[in-house]
Amino acid sequence: MIFPIILSGGSGSRLWPVSREHYPKQFLNLHKDDRSLLQEAAERLKNVENTNAPMVVCNEEHRFLVAEQLHQIGFKSAQIVLEPCGRNTAPALALAALVAQQQNADAEMLVMPADHVIKDEQAFADAVIKGRKLAHNGKLVTFGITPNAPQTGYGYIKQGAAMAEGYAVEAFVEKPDLNRAQQYLESGHYLWNSGIFLFKASDYLAALAQFAPDILDACQRAYEARSEDLDFIRVDQAAFAECRSESIDYAVMEHTQQAAVVPMDPGWSDIGAWDALHALKSSADKQNGNALHGDVMVHDTHNSLIHSESRLVAAVGVNNLVIVETDDAVLVADRHQAQDTKLIVNALKAAGRKESQSHQRVYRPWGNYRTMVLTDSFQVKEIVVNPGAKLSLQMHHHRAEHWVVVQGTAKVTQGEGHGDLSQLKSRLLSEDESTYIPLGTVHRLENPGVIPLHLIEVQTGSYLGEDDIVRYNDDYGRCE
Repeated sequence: MIFPIILSGGSGSRLWPVSREHYPKQFLNLHKDDRSLLQEAAERLKNVENTNAPMVVCNEEHRFLVAEQLHQIGFKSAQIVLEPCGRNTAPALALAALVAQQQNADAEMLVMPADHVIKDEQAFADAVIKGRKLAHNGKLVTFGITPNAPQTGYGYIKQGAAMAEGYAVEAFVEKPDLNRAQQYLESGHYLWNSGIFLFKASDYLAALAQFAPDILDACQRAYEARSEDLDFIRVDQAAFAECRSESIDYAVMEHTQQAAVVPMDPGWSDIGAWDALHALKSSADKQNGNALHGDVMVHDTHNSLIHSESRLVAAVGVNNLVIVETDDAVLVADRHQAQDTKLIVNALKAAGRKESQSHQRVYRPWGNYRTMVLTDSFQVKEIVVNPGAKLSLQMHHHRAEHWVVVQGTAKVTQGEGHGDLSQLKSRLLSEDESTYIPLGTVHRLENPGVIPLHLIEVQTGSYLGEDDIVRYNDDYGRCE
């Protein structure tokens, strides 16, 4: 039985400003309009025989995004392993292997990044069948992409001796310069390193014990002290933080004699930057070489990617540009320098600017909110609560709130005095109705209906930060 492992720890900084630290590219609909990259990865498994529900390894911050997106496509029993801090792929897979092995001593792990595109899912499934035959014989299998261009943004795998269904791995090669990448392409012996793997959990843990015992020890201690709630497996923070950060390539694959590679050509892309998304669009989808998304108008414009999120973007007389608009930032870049977008993100982080982390619309386990106006003394938000969801029972020390329902039905629970939990009363508000929550009043908002609840919230007070909140009860384990 295959235990699919989806790694969802990336931040996608090269796809800023659409991808941000709190809502990175794996949660975005970059390839299909109705599916995120994470959802595409999960649904890809439907073409692979004998698979369990996917296990996702992600960071604490993204846990509810992962759970909600998997539930949307019918995966209601997926396990979600939470990393207290990022430690790269070798420790992440150690945690996944410990979970999988506990459920099945012979568990086979199919490891997939959450943020890749694979157009030909049958070709992928066929490659997995070949990889399983190698994994059954103790091989640590990676999947190499047959190159069609001298890419300098990918690592490479050099094929060694042929074996049934694949090749031994002769070497892993770092990202080359253009001349060397051209040589790799012409030789026919090199494949792009996809970051997709297949092996038995027991074989991977044994390899860690041999080549990176310190990583295995830290992960075992973190896993042994785990706790579980809802869909989540939480490992011990202190033990996991002691683990060094290392990729599976450096920790295991470059050292083992059991590494094997299966070539495949499934229309793969890691969408590493905006130029990769431009290349992903087929020529049939482009006009004058342009890849356009959203409300865009162009004239005498060629070979450009123009992406609009919230308003009209017009381009005249430009060539080879990336133009990306969101409601709080605009990126303009030469398409051939799109990889350098991460340098802007680094500068934003250094300056302490929120645009590197969050969008105007912020996602929560119960829905989302968008800041419309923000001043020193008041803030206006649009709040959306999903059907059946509720916010925590909470109180604010420094602000009062006015709520106006614009769509759906709101159930409002409210106390009578400052911090008073003894006299809570509930009432329903319909469209065009409003209520006032005084400073210090215990309150809760929920959506008892079957359509999303939309309301406008006006906050007034001396301090409007998101950390001014005392939670008394919460369905999502966030009580302080």
